[in-house]
Parts: sequence; structure tokens; C-alpha cells
Amino acid sequence: MGIIRKTKSVNILLDEFSKNSSAISVIILIERLSLKMNKTTIYRILDKLEDDGVLHSFLGKNGNKWYAKCNDCSNTKHHDTHPHFQCSDCGKVDCLSTNVLIPNIPNRKVDTSQILIQGKCEECFS
Repeated sequence: MGIIRKTKSVNILLDEFSKNSSAISVIILIERLSLKMNKTTIYRILDKLEDDGVLHSFLGKNGNKWYAKCNDCSNTKHHDTHPHFQCSDCGKVDCLSTNVLIPNIPNRKVDTSQILIQGKCEECFS
């Protein structure tokens, strides 16, 4: 089930993603928004936004869940099969526009795939 109406809480959460082009960890969202809503509400809204094709999620290092804005996705089809890059120094995570071919695996049906590339970002590399 997706977002039926844009409540104040939904707008506050969406505003976090409009301010920032990189991905945001659920831990950071809970810290930033703890005075405005509880973590259960944050998780519920994130799940609904992902169901609606507004956001996509992936696991970063340490198993933390990250969210980023989708591009041309809908509640029936996610087109955001791409790798993510996480800086090992500052922790920043970005979606990479590099295309990745997910191979066909005999006798298997792949529903989703996650690729996390780790290294130093442009700011930490120089």
C-alpha cells in the first residue's frame, strides 16, 4: 500500500530528500527527525514511499539501510537497478549512473540485486 495523502510527516521526510542529492541512511533520518516524528513513523513512511516508486533502498556497509530518490519509477516497476558508491572515509553514499548487467542464472529468478562499491569520494580522494 502506498502513500494515499501527503501528510505533514510525509512532507517533512520528502523534504530531506529534496535538500540532498545523495542517499541518506535510515539512522541519519531518525537522528535528524527525532523531534518531529518517532522512528516507527519514519520506517512506515519510507516503506510506503518505496512501494510508490518515490524512493529505493539498499544496504550500505555495516548493513545499514540507505534510501535515495528514484528516477522514473512507479508503484508497479522500479527501474533503479544500479550500483551505489560509499566513501570509506566520510561515509557519503551516491547512486552511480553506470549500467550494470545482471546475468541470467540458470534455474534461478533474480528479483533484486545490490552492488555497493567502496572507496574514497571526490572530496576525500584529493
